[in-house]
Amino acid sequence: MANFLSCDWGTSSFRLRIVDLDSLLVLAEISNSEGCARTNEGWLKTGGDEKGRLEYYSKILYGHIQELQQKSGMSTTHLPLVISGMASSTIGMVNLPYKEVPVLADGSDLRVEIVEETASAPHKTFIISGVRTGDDVMRGEETKLVGCLGSNSDKEILVLPGTHPKHVFVDQNRVTGFKTFMTGEFFELLSTKSILALSVKKSSEPNVNSFADGVKEGKSGNLLHSSFLVRTNALFEKYSQEQNFDFLSGLLIGSELKDVMNVNCPITLLGAGKLAKLYEQAFEVLQIPLARQVNADEALLKGQQKVLRNLL
Repeated sequence: MANFLSCDWGTSSFRLRIVDLDSLLVLAEISNSEGCARTNEGWLKTGGDEKGRLEYYSKILYGHIQELQQKSGMSTTHLPLVISGMASSTIGMVNLPYKEVPVLADGSDLRVEIVEETASAPHKTFIISGVRTGDDVMRGEETKLVGCLGSNSDKEILVLPGTHPKHVFVDQNRVTGFKTFMTGEFFELLSTKSILALSVKKSSEPNVNSFADGVKEGKSGNLLHSSFLVRTNALFEKYSQEQNFDFLSGLLIGSELKDVMNVNCPITLLGAGKLAKLYEQAFEVLQIPLARQVNADEALLKGQQKVLRNLL
């Protein structure tokens, strides 16, 4: 076997790729907005019989596989299929229990549902479940963590940007715990649904200075008070709406990251794209050193590779 199918099925997005198993080179890819939430809505409209859930999702999934095959001109028959994300949740293909921490860095003790291939679905399928603590959960990030961590991962904190960022604690080659933050969702609510919406406007290029001011305020202030400064910044014409947008972004990220200030262990930033860049800038403003930065998309593929090799 030279290739495998990589599926990242999130709440609002779907991505499917043909990947070289050894090099992790992406050979072909499709993506769309047919995430688990939309798929679940379609399934509920059919009557929502739990016995038919897996079959309903599988038909949609294998339709995408056929699309990928036609687009790439490559045969996908008998390629193993690894699925990460919300496919293992209550709105996914099958609701799998979470694996409780600790979790080994090589992913060998993750919960994985294996669906054997059939004539109509010629892919042995591996559905990776999420991880939980006593009061927190993640789905999807666990695969990235496995791809990010090595065989000798000592004490470390990993920061994963996102709508619901995670701070993950690693000790003696195990994920021992994590915290979820509402940073991205709070930003969306405050910037679109609150009184602050009239004081902000997204710009094409982030304002580095107002973002940095927001990070500093987030580090030292009380968020319930500091967030009102977004309104007074506009009233007193301290910032333009565009600058204020970045001030609010920095404020929330700074408030989150003060949780990892003065920790006595290395910190890794595990992210991708513009959001990871903002976090990188925030770390610089707060003078928190980063031991390393890891691309989250590359870590996802590496994690799927590890899980697949553990089980083949």
